[in-house]
Amino acid sequence: MTNVLITSALPYINGIKHLGNLAGSLLPADIHARFRRQIGDDVLFICATDEHGTPAELGAAEAGLDVREFCDGQHLVQADIYRTLDLSFDHFGRSSSPRNHALTQHFFTKLEESGFIEERTLHQFYSAADGRFLPDRYVIGTCPHCGSGRARGDQCENCTKTLDPTDLVEPRSAISGSTDLEVRPTRHLFLRQTALVEDLESWIATRTGWPSLVTSIARKWLDEGLQDRCITRDLSWGVPVPKPGYEGKVFYVWFDAPIGYIAATQEWADLDPGSRDWRKWWWQADDVEYLQFLGKDNVPFHAVSFPCTLIGSGEPWKTVDIIKGVNWLTYEGGKFSTSERRGVFLDQAIELLPADYWRWWLASNAPEGNDTDFTFERFAQDVNSDLSDNFGNFVNRTLSFLGSRFDGIVPIGGEWSDAEWELAKSLNRHLTALREHQRACSFRKAASEVRAIWKLANVYLVSQAPWTALKTDPARCQASLRAAVNLVGICALVAWPFIPATARRVLETIGTDQAIPVLPDNGEDALRLIDGGRRVGLPPILFRKLTPEWAEEQGRRFRGSGP
Repeated sequence: MTNVLITSALPYINGIKHLGNLAGSLLPADIHARFRRQIGDDVLFICATDEHGTPAELGAAEAGLDVREFCDGQHLVQADIYRTLDLSFDHFGRSSSPRNHALTQHFFTKLEESGFIEERTLHQFYSAADGRFLPDRYVIGTCPHCGSGRARGDQCENCTKTLDPTDLVEPRSAISGSTDLEVRPTRHLFLRQTALVEDLESWIATRTGWPSLVTSIARKWLDEGLQDRCITRDLSWGVPVPKPGYEGKVFYVWFDAPIGYIAATQEWADLDPGSRDWRKWWWQADDVEYLQFLGKDNVPFHAVSFPCTLIGSGEPWKTVDIIKGVNWLTYEGGKFSTSERRGVFLDQAIELLPADYWRWWLASNAPEGNDTDFTFERFAQDVNSDLSDNFGNFVNRTLSFLGSRFDGIVPIGGEWSDAEWELAKSLNRHLTALREHQRACSFRKAASEVRAIWKLANVYLVSQAPWTALKTDPARCQASLRAAVNLVGICALVAWPFIPATARRVLETIGTDQAIPVLPDNGEDALRLIDGGRRVGLPPILFRKLTPEWAEEQGRRFRGSGP
């Protein structure tokens, strides 16, 4: 058994997330957590809402609410949506928690004691119309690199280049829209990442199993020359800076947000202090395997900045072993956008269809090697083929025949023939490949193996045709039908990390109701999980077919949901 710590990128508090957020971090983290539980590992799956920074202040201002009140409400909304999507967090915390405030200030103190904090004077935009300095995301304008008019003062959404507000062409206030901006001096604190380059290089050299996407992004930052990072902002909402002269300033959201992983673990332990110890996972935790799941735009902060914080503290904190970064899910050829309300958002998705439809499509089309484009036409075709025609059809045919001809009782007669031994060998190959892909966090390939097992089950059922053998060879009918019922079980077991609600329904129907269904070690064991004599329920209707007309209607509807 391995101790496995899993964290997903923290979703911003400013509004309900879209399918791209789910595909980029939350869903792959959940699938891997479920798989690792299936094989007997001790798993801790941690996430939280990211509640500081300008997105929270801007969202609150737009909603006409106090920032704390806005964050309180949005956290509950997001948590409820993630429960509906069957995301199996062990704890879903908040970066605005007292734990994260205290821990962020602790890290700052340790970094300052070690000489890695430096005070500098910056020249920053001041808006007379707003009566305040404008932190990075409070300034919007045109990107100097790609010309996009949607650039923010910290990063361009279009080309992902990191920016300073003064880099923008035709900058304006995101609050008032005023272009009457004056550059004034203001003091800020920097994390001296340049002093940690050698340590960071040594640390990265010891990491294995990172996707090439992640490695290339981390190396790019180092090869281009790592820069010191400003870690304070002129904001009122955030973690206060515990340093004289910095009253009224808070830490930059990207300094405190990753620390929120540790703080959320502390909150989890606080709920049951008698049996939970956060130190097991974070402090001198050499026996823990730590995996982070992120979209590619978050990789630099987790591969460079957060490790600098942990290493620079001089304390024995657990650092990440594997960063699973993915590309983007696009929407009909363009980017999903929370700020522009472009694409399908999670509340809309779960009102439209049950969670498993979305979970399956996003996993089986995971944007791992390249970006993946979502269209309703492609979505409908894929879920019809995989879920309805393949998995659902097999379960229905098998259990319906069992119910009509054997009163729902798994037959005990007959012995295995060459067909079942060959089936066991084929299953074994697929199960071995599935485990390898799951361990490698290659979810598109893992989903392909699940699909292959579903197809194998259908081919076996058609080839053995127990409905025909019932008349000509009753013993063969019973043996093959018993194998088919076991195939129903294994089809659900391998699907559980991907489509847990559907898998649970199937497993309950055949009398297997473990909270965490164990993945069989091999094909032979998989075909002997259910003995003859067990009564099995009637087959559930698992999926409904999505018509071309439905896909066309949804395409029109959501095409008009953007700006």
